[in-house]
Amino acid sequence: MPGGRLTQQERQQIALGLADSLPYAEIARRLDRPTSTVTREVMRNGGPTGYRADLAHHATERRAHRRRPAPSRGAEAARQPDGRDARAVAEFEEVFTTVLMASGLNKMAARVLTNLFLTDSGSLTASELAQRLQVSPASISKAITFLESQSLVRRERDERRRDRYVIDDELFYQATIASARANDHLVATARQGVALLGAHTPAAARLENIARFLDFISESITRAAEQARDVLRSRPSTATSHVPSDHSDQAAIRS
Repeated sequence: MPGGRLTQQERQQIALGLADSLPYAEIARRLDRPTSTVTREVMRNGGPTGYRADLAHHATERRAHRRRPAPSRGAEAARQPDGRDARAVAEFEEVFTTVLMASGLNKMAARVLTNLFLTDSGSLTASELAQRLQVSPASISKAITFLESQSLVRRERDERRRDRYVIDDELFYQATIASARANDHLVATARQGVALLGAHTPAAARLENIARFLDFISESITRAAEQARDVLRSRPSTATSHVPSDHSDQAAIRS
């Protein structure tokens, strides 16, 4: 498996693969690269619909020129629990961050959330986050404020009366419900427009269809989240388990 940076020719092959709707794993196989390399490359350069090989190559060159030398990961590698590969964890952290950014989070919020996800404790203090990410406390505070507003992180006080920022299974459920409920105001406003414009006009019909669509989506997400809530509390027996893993698990969720 070749190492080093992607070449311009490899980026052109990635662009061609995306144009052919190939999955990242297949593109990576053709390049003899890890799937994570292709995923990270695409997500940090416009995503699957906005990726351009020449722009991605120029952006990488610019980043390389202004990048400061990275701190040594030797001590970090020694601290990795359970025999984890420190380099593989760092690569996954970058991939996970870029995927979160593609879902709508800004870069710092995505980095903070990724670090919380990847800690076994699921909690870190502001100073711990600042040290891990090598950023200022003000940057952490701003990111946390946004994540709290989206119900993605909650705040606790530890025994030393320090604020700890926590992500747990229940928060993920709450964030899903909050996302579904965010549509309610738009639905109500659209239906005000229906009454204002006249129920038999094309504009009113358009707004009513939007309201009906969002109503259905919101109810479906809420119902699915309630049915699957116990999945978040389960503990897979192996690291590769998927829940639900078979029809019996799915039936249990539906019951």
